[in-house]
Amino acid sequence: MSVSNRDVMLDGLWKNNPGLVQLLGLCPLLAVTGTFINGLGLGIATTLVLIGSNLVVSVIRNVVRPEIRIPIFVLVIASLVTAVELGMQAWFHDLYRMLGIFIPLIVTNCAIIGRAEAFASREPPGRAALDGLMMGLGFTGVLVVLGAAREIIGHGTLFAGAEMMFGPAAAQLELSLPGGLLLAVLPPGAFIGLGLLIAAKNVIDARSTRRARRADILATAEPSV
Repeated sequence: MSVSNRDVMLDGLWKNNPGLVQLLGLCPLLAVTGTFINGLGLGIATTLVLIGSNLVVSVIRNVVRPEIRIPIFVLVIASLVTAVELGMQAWFHDLYRMLGIFIPLIVTNCAIIGRAEAFASREPPGRAALDGLMMGLGFTGVLVVLGAAREIIGHGTLFAGAEMMFGPAAAQLELSLPGGLLLAVLPPGAFIGLGLLIAAKNVIDARSTRRARRADILATAEPSV
C-alpha cells in the first residue's frame, strides 16, 4: 500500500528519523558534531547523496536485475559521493579538510543504501527524491542540533567556522556564549547528547500518543451523552 507524500515527509523528519529512530549513520553523527558548521556541512553533503541516489535508483529500478541490485546501488552511491567530495574540494576546501574522511565514508552510511533498497527501488522518481530530501533533512537536523549544543556547552561559541561554508563575511556570525565544559566536545559528550535527543523525542511522542488516545475516548463517549 502506497503512503502519502505527507507520510513520506513525516517519516523522514520525525517518525522514522535516521539518527533518532533508525540509529543509522551514528559514526559520522557522533564524530563530526563538534560544531554547528561541521554538522551542517556533513548534513548537506549526505542529503545531496540521498536525493541523488534515491532518484537514480528509482529511474533504473525496472532495468536492474534483482540479483545484482545491491552492488549497482552501492556503485551509484559511490559515484555520487565522489562528485560531492570533488565539489567540496573545489568550493569548500577548508570545510572539506575539517570533515576529512567522513565525506568519502558517506558511501558506507546504512541510511542511504537502506532507503535505496526499502523505498526508492519501489517508488516513482518524484516520491523517491522526496523521501531522500526528507530523510536527509531529518538527519541534518540531528547533526545541527547536536553540533550546536556541543559547541555551545563545550567551546562557548556558536557558528564558529561559518566562513568555511558561507565566505569570509560570515566570520562575523560567530557568537560567544557561556560554556567551556570539555566533556561536551569529547566522545562521551556526543553519546550523552544523542541519548538526550532520543529521550526528548520519545517523551514528545508519548505525550502526543496520550493526547490522541484521550481525544479518541472523548469522541467515542460523545454520542452516548
